[in-house]
Amino acid sequence: MAKSNSFKAGRHFLQIPGPTNLPDRVLRAMDRAIIDHRGPEFSEIAKRVLDRVKQIFKTKNPVIMYPGSGTGAWEAAIVNTLNPGDKVLMFETGQFSSLWWEIAEKFNIEVDFVSGDWRTGVDPKVVAQKLGDDKDHKIKAVFVVHNETSTGVASKIGEIRKAMDSVNHPALFMVDTISSLGSIDYKHDEWKVDVTVGGSQKGLLLPPGLSFNALSPKALEAHKQATMPKHYWDWLPMIENNKNGFFPFTPATNLVYGLDEAINMLLEEGLENVFTRHTRHAEATRIAVKAWGLEILCKNEDEYSNSLTAVLLPDGHDADNFRKIVLEDFDMSLGMGLNKVKGKVFRIGHLGDFNDLMLAGTLSGVEMGLKKAGIPYKAGGIMAALDFLAK
Repeated sequence: MAKSNSFKAGRHFLQIPGPTNLPDRVLRAMDRAIIDHRGPEFSEIAKRVLDRVKQIFKTKNPVIMYPGSGTGAWEAAIVNTLNPGDKVLMFETGQFSSLWWEIAEKFNIEVDFVSGDWRTGVDPKVVAQKLGDDKDHKIKAVFVVHNETSTGVASKIGEIRKAMDSVNHPALFMVDTISSLGSIDYKHDEWKVDVTVGGSQKGLLLPPGLSFNALSPKALEAHKQATMPKHYWDWLPMIENNKNGFFPFTPATNLVYGLDEAINMLLEEGLENVFTRHTRHAEATRIAVKAWGLEILCKNEDEYSNSLTAVLLPDGHDADNFRKIVLEDFDMSLGMGLNKVKGKVFRIGHLGDFNDLMLAGTLSGVEMGLKKAGIPYKAGGIMAALDFLAK
């Protein structure tokens, strides 16, 4: 049968770890006329969104919302709290921790970058050792990526906080939750995080275009001493304007409409139910991968991500060629390997607006792709996952 170059029946399967599938309810919410972003109607919407988004971060403190990607929110976390020449502690857990490091260095921050193998998360014992050795408190902040999107490794934020407390170190605690927020349980206040970075395009069920800084009182105190140049990213004008439902610049109006509806959906399902659903789908995916005889990139079971699974292919097999076959033959996009794991892994996104039948279709596409690409595997991964889901 001849292949068509112009039309493919059915719906494309977008199974990258973000941007994720958009729920119809969110699409409909965004599909409305622009209104005056300085008028009373928008003010009410914005105040409602800014208040309720705190529930997703599990905080009672301010959450700043920027038009911009998560990269911008990384930069905002740095320029609002630190000074040139400050020293910070960072950990190599994958591509995105490495990019945050690069941004810090561009602002003349001294980075103690603890190297890693891209298969494990941040070791709380190393955090305690590094901070315990820092008797003069030269380290001003600890930066951690909660869920490393490039590797499927989730660091244990609560245990890292305990490690920091165990040595009574005053460093700020900054955490990237771009691929965990709304998918994996996260507790900004309980874990005493000072700046949490978030993005709209994954567990928050939105397109790219919104980013977040959730703050602590300690972070706001640090802002008073921070001398980094900042204008667009400055927290204070945002906080002052947000009190009345406004922004110091033009907001992403229609994304705010969408976020309002996305929060409705998350709260209607119940956050704990959302996390349970993600855990269940992640476990079913891992069951399938192990049944295929393939290796999960993340080494430690207690660090498995519930947002995505990165899968190693056997030596001699190109993961990008496998992804190409899956896309062309089954109209499904899988995540590529980045940087050090390029061509070695593919990533299955199982986060956001996702259910059992969508997962079943995703895993079917992977298993058919493995066969078509001639990759050695054991049949039966799909059925093993379905047996788990049917329990």
